[in-house]
Amino acid sequence: MSLTKVPVESLLELCLQKNNLAQLEIYNRYQKAMFNTSVRIVKNSALAEDIMQESFLTAFNRLDTFKGTATFGSWLKRIVVNNSISAYHKSSKYVPLDQFLHNEETYEDEDENGIAEISNENPKANNLLKVMKTLHPNYDQVLTLHYIEGFDYEEICEILNITNANCRTMISRAKESLRKKLNLK
Repeated sequence: MSLTKVPVESLLELCLQKNNLAQLEIYNRYQKAMFNTSVRIVKNSALAEDIMQESFLTAFNRLDTFKGTATFGSWLKRIVVNNSISAYHKSSKYVPLDQFLHNEETYEDEDENGIAEISNENPKANNLLKVMKTLHPNYDQVLTLHYIEGFDYEEICEILNITNANCRTMISRAKESLRKKLNLK
């Protein structure tokens, strides 16, 4: 039984019934984007793979809490981001961007589930990402969440457990620090 053309909503219903084929299809549709999201935060491909796997397990185990007010991809991405940030804070070592930029596959465009993925082929984007990684880790993290992952200020506040004023200040300072490093006026 092929589930490749089955809509996500139908697959989720099957997943609620513990259908392993439906879970595998959901995994296949979202794993690349979720891996990229995690690796941009934790900066380590092996750790990102583990986080992605754990996030899918969490999502399948808590699927009954998915209300459908957002897309499933957004809900899953929130789980991945939260798990990645938690792992990032626990990790004592940080891998430079260069180490995985050239070793990891990156994907481009937006897939059929509406999940934007970053291309590794744009030199300006690569340079910007490299410079972002030289910023203070909090600045890098907040800019990644806002500009790359697309979270708004309120979502970032919730994810990082900070106030709205603190979030706005941190983003403003992060942008200013990035401008200075890029020598922009």
